[in-house]
Amino acid sequence: MTENTTSTEDEFTANVSLRRNDAHHRYELLVDGKLAVQAFFRDLPGHIDFTHTETGRDFEGRGLARVLAHFALDDVVATGKRIIPHCPFMSSYLRKHEGYEQFVDWPER
Repeated sequence: MTENTTSTEDEFTANVSLRRNDAHHRYELLVDGKLAVQAFFRDLPGHIDFTHTETGRDFEGRGLARVLAHFALDDVVATGKRIIPHCPFMSSYLRKHEGYEQFVDWPER
C-alpha cells in the first residue's frame, strides 16, 4: 500500500492522508481517519484503468477529489504504468492539468 500525508495541490486544516489500497482496488483520501474520497481502478498489465471516483457527502465541494487525483496519477506514473481514464472525473482532471499527456492511453468512446 502506498501512503502519503501531504499534498502539493491544496492545504487543509484537517488531518488528510492519502494511500493506495490494493486490497480494495482503490486510492483513498482520508480526513481525520474517515474515508472521504475514493478512486477505483483495475490493475491491468502495464496499465491502471480508473473506473470511477466517489466523494462522501460530508466532504463534497472541498477540492478533495482533485488532491486524490493528483496523488493517484503521480503514483501510477512512478510505478511505470500507463493511465486509462474511463472515470469521467479522472478524464476531466487529465484534460485540465498538464504533465500526464505522455502517460495516458485514452479509451475508445
